[in-house]
Amino acid sequence: MAGQITGLAAVMDALNNGVAIDRVLVDREHDTAELRALCETLDVPLEEGSTNDLWRMSADGTQIALALTGRPQHKTLEEVMSAGGCVWLFDGVEYSTNLGFTIRTAEVSGADAVLLNVVKTHEERRTIRRASMRADRFIPVIYTTTEELLVSAKENGFRIVAAEDVGTHGPWDEDLTGNVLLVVGAERHGVSQAVLDASDAVVKLPMDGFVPSYNLQVAVSVLAVEALHQRQCRRN
Repeated sequence: MAGQITGLAAVMDALNNGVAIDRVLVDREHDTAELRALCETLDVPLEEGSTNDLWRMSADGTQIALALTGRPQHKTLEEVMSAGGCVWLFDGVEYSTNLGFTIRTAEVSGADAVLLNVVKTHEERRTIRRASMRADRFIPVIYTTTEELLVSAKENGFRIVAAEDVGTHGPWDEDLTGNVLLVVGAERHGVSQAVLDASDAVVKLPMDGFVPSYNLQVAVSVLAVEALHQRQCRRN
């Protein structure tokens, strides 16, 4: 589960004491030359953000430096799946803005990575990044194929839990801890049959209205919060 080290002094101290830090974010409007030099020496990725960025992301108020821990920035499918944890697949989701919103939800709920099985142009990826509020800086987003990710999930001991209207029980009645691949499907067609066939469980969000469908962002949010709740309870 991802964590945060807050404040310039605390981040410097953590780096000097060998704490495993995955990424550092600094306020571009302040002097952080010493921290920048240390990150370069230790080969720790560093990102710049605005004062508003740092204020919004800080767990305890305005800061000029933050560090991300507990979420290695893997770059390949095999790295992500071999590391384990909570990984999302947005199966066949096409709308770039929706993908950005869902990536942000996955990141804020402590997921370890996001998998996308769609092809996106450079401009579409920029749209995704903007809509995610650049959350893809802090969580791996891997483009792959359905076949590759299903094989990798099984090889690495992931349970596949899909959310679809053919589900038999609610997400709170399913174990969402351990190595789990959470799947929500495309806006129009839902989770693909190939993924449903490979799933270990299919959950359904309860509905009691005339229009029998939540939008994608709501479905992701409900599942994300439940997964976070279960994983926090397991740690405690």
